[in-house]
Amino acid sequence: MVDASSRRPAVRGREFFTTRTVAAALRDLPGSAVTGEETVPLDEACGRVPSRDVTAPRPLPGFARSTVDGFAVRAADTYGASEGLPSYLEVVGAVLMGAAPEVTVATGRAAAMPTGGPLPPGADAVVMVEHTQETMPGSIEVLRPVAPGEGVVRADEDVAVGAVLAPAGRPLRAQDLGLLAAAGVTRVPVRRRPRVAVVATGDEVVAPGTAVLQPGQVRDATSSALAALVREAGGDPTLVGPVRDEPGALAGVLRGLLGHCDVVVVSAGSSVGARDETAAAVATLGEPGVLWHGLALRPGKPALLADCAGVPVLGLPGNPLSALVVFRLVGMPLVRRVAGVTAAAPQPTVRATLARAVPSAAGRLDVVQVQLAGGVAEPVFGASALLSVLTRADGYLLVPEPATGLDAGAEVDVVPYR
Repeated sequence: MVDASSRRPAVRGREFFTTRTVAAALRDLPGSAVTGEETVPLDEACGRVPSRDVTAPRPLPGFARSTVDGFAVRAADTYGASEGLPSYLEVVGAVLMGAAPEVTVATGRAAAMPTGGPLPPGADAVVMVEHTQETMPGSIEVLRPVAPGEGVVRADEDVAVGAVLAPAGRPLRAQDLGLLAAAGVTRVPVRRRPRVAVVATGDEVVAPGTAVLQPGQVRDATSSALAALVREAGGDPTLVGPVRDEPGALAGVLRGLLGHCDVVVVSAGSSVGARDETAAAVATLGEPGVLWHGLALRPGKPALLADCAGVPVLGLPGNPLSALVVFRLVGMPLVRRVAGVTAAAPQPTVRATLARAVPSAAGRLDVVQVQLAGGVAEPVFGASALLSVLTRADGYLLVPEPATGLDAGAEVDVVPYR
């Protein structure tokens, strides 16, 4: 019997690949390479990722306090009170904000309370001022009963001692900083921002500041956009290149970056043309090497991901639109994972009606740029080499792999651009 593999013709000078779905590609993102810990001041912590749970050193608010303007009372003194048969209480004083109460509420007595004021000794509830009326100076009628604890926040009702204020792995938001500040936490242990090298390649690529282009040259438009997305994902980008299309040049540059970067992104070097150096260069950088090459995605099929001795290397398509689409779907989750994010915020979407039909092919994920107006999503079409397609779009929608397109009038979820 002849082995089937012996009948396969050898393919040289070009790499053919099998595609991976985006969902499968995300499952295969390297998870072991996470940045180390550092401590930052609270006012610099927004968006940073706690490296461990931050817990409360003390209860919040720390004392029982009123939630309404009214009178601190013993709840038992109000039982059975109504407008027809009110409870009469003597007002023995007032509680001041920012100071310990100087009055005690005994049976048949009450103390005037501001919202947020500390509950005085003896009181166990606060009746709203709207449910009282003054009969004479120093005396009030209570027109409805209150239960113990009504109108009051317990000393540890917001946060108990030892409770988690900010969980590890979830980027800190403005409200998280407020809670940490209330608990007296002024420094936070966080993951270091991932160092992300963005490497541009190609003999035709020149720096954006090039005043006059020679025939065939293009300014590097992709790297600046990728750097912005790296920052949005919580990384610290460094632009490298352009690297020339010379044998060994890209491998040499990448090898020099591995010891200094947490993620490497190669722009314009992952097409399957004869001049593609990315896959060959990555193969020399360390095990396990290429994890996948090719996505069931339009635009953005010719992408690759490798794990080179613990450093993720993402190869992007050459066309700017394709490169940015792939980086949004795969690169940003990769940077967040390396940054220690285990609980990413849900992606906001806008519900809209599709203005016209969008064709697709089953088995791939289509990313369609759209403009939004009055609840209608108008597709924006154009070649993947055109950045203006992205700049004209307000967001994008996804046509899932099983679908063969979307009909005009379909309700769709649009991911808006920030």
